[in-house]
Amino acid sequence: MVFRLIKTVKSTIIWIVIIIVLLPVSSLHSVPISHASPLVDYNPLVDKIYVTVTLKEIRALDRDMRFIDLIDPWKKPDFYVVISINGNQSKSPVWHNMMYVKNPGWSATCNVPKDVEKVTVKIQLWNSNPFGQDALCKISGNHQGYPLENEANLVFSLKTGHWTGDDQIGDLSGYGCLNGCDDNSQYTHDKNCELRFDITQTDPTGDGIPYWAKKYVYHLDPTQNYSGFDPNNDSIPIPWDWKWEYNPTAHDNHSQLDPDFDGLTNLQEYRASHLGSDPFRKDIFLELEQMEKGPNGEGVYIPELSKDMIIDAFAKQKIAFHIQNGTALIPFQENVTMDDLQNIYLEYFLQGNPDNWKRGVFHCGIITYHCTLFHGFTFASEVRNKPTYVDSFQVATKEHEVIPYKYPVLRLISRKSLNKDYNRAIIYGSAIMHETGHVLGINHGNTPGCDNQTDKFPWEKNWWVWRNYRSVMNYGWMYTFIDYSNGSRGKNDFDDWARIDLTYFNQPRG
Repeated sequence: MVFRLIKTVKSTIIWIVIIIVLLPVSSLHSVPISHASPLVDYNPLVDKIYVTVTLKEIRALDRDMRFIDLIDPWKKPDFYVVISINGNQSKSPVWHNMMYVKNPGWSATCNVPKDVEKVTVKIQLWNSNPFGQDALCKISGNHQGYPLENEANLVFSLKTGHWTGDDQIGDLSGYGCLNGCDDNSQYTHDKNCELRFDITQTDPTGDGIPYWAKKYVYHLDPTQNYSGFDPNNDSIPIPWDWKWEYNPTAHDNHSQLDPDFDGLTNLQEYRASHLGSDPFRKDIFLELEQMEKGPNGEGVYIPELSKDMIIDAFAKQKIAFHIQNGTALIPFQENVTMDDLQNIYLEYFLQGNPDNWKRGVFHCGIITYHCTLFHGFTFASEVRNKPTYVDSFQVATKEHEVIPYKYPVLRLISRKSLNKDYNRAIIYGSAIMHETGHVLGINHGNTPGCDNQTDKFPWEKNWWVWRNYRSVMNYGWMYTFIDYSNGSRGKNDFDDWARIDLTYFNQPRG
């Protein structure tokens, strides 16, 4: 009896196993599927997600003291860019014979899967050579010790809208800025360049914040535009907080925070965000108030090349130098006094408003025809009922226009060029950078080789005393190039770059 029962049970088990084996696969999975989560959709508001890499600017940073650029030994570079998004490659047009490609108006776009968070992006900058092999330019620091410095590899997140890799928030040269000098190779001439870019994704609401971040991080309505929304009343709307990974609902004191120690608070960085500020990278802002030419053609305007060469010098040191012209030209005046400079500061730089937000954010450079004091100097701005700042300088063009034509032999030796336009660019760039150095705290009191009146020429004794101090702050080297010294030349040299104080210009004075 027991034997027959066991046999029956075994037969039943065998039949159950056979039935299970013969069941359709779909039947086996029918129950689990009914309880499974749907596939992730990182933006249900759109049918397709497109990721776009927008090129903003290219700069050739390798320049010796001559007009010929070292990226190409014969002429200026012929730049083009190659961008790969998830392996899909796009190539830009070639920008011929250009040291600087500004506002190129080119981008690369790719349709990406809606359910895959990570998107790979590779950026390469090339110099075209119609007679030989194209060369990759260096846009990324070789931090790991292997040769990936000639391209940038990034990972973009559809969830957060941010990217990481060879560029990320907190990068020394700035978020959205690739710089070949990030590995401190600014004096090695290895095709160092700077490339500015942005990465975005399909955004039906127009505020830049991804669907996922709105819904699951900030718990907001993902269908709404939050461009001007400021839930914590700190004068900074949500999109800025999102971009720099701050919590828009937290009570961060942005009017006091200065994470990059450049003298600009986060609130000031936000106000200057349309000019490219970055709260985690050092920024300097300069506005030039230029005087119009006289009735007989007296005076000149600052060459654009002067501005670019100043920007390059600071970019090599991971400092973004922003230069803009004032909103209006100063009426011509043959002789300018100190009182005139104070009036120009108030009426043109501050546009008549003592509470203008630019004060304490921008340095002010006033370009005159002639000044009754000196042809170049720094001064403290005085505004009624406001702190006094040493934030301004004056450069007179009458005297500086003579310098490019003096001492042609010395000019050829020091600047390696007789081209007048190039020499003028060096003269004015050097003068502006010299005065900016004073506004950054370098002066004769803390740097004896600075502003020494007896070391201007090799036939003067002190020229040989301070010749190792190769800086525009040294009159012996001023007007020959545009750079500060890095203190690497031994006795009587000074490391300007290590000692500049970006907060000096907005510290209240007595």
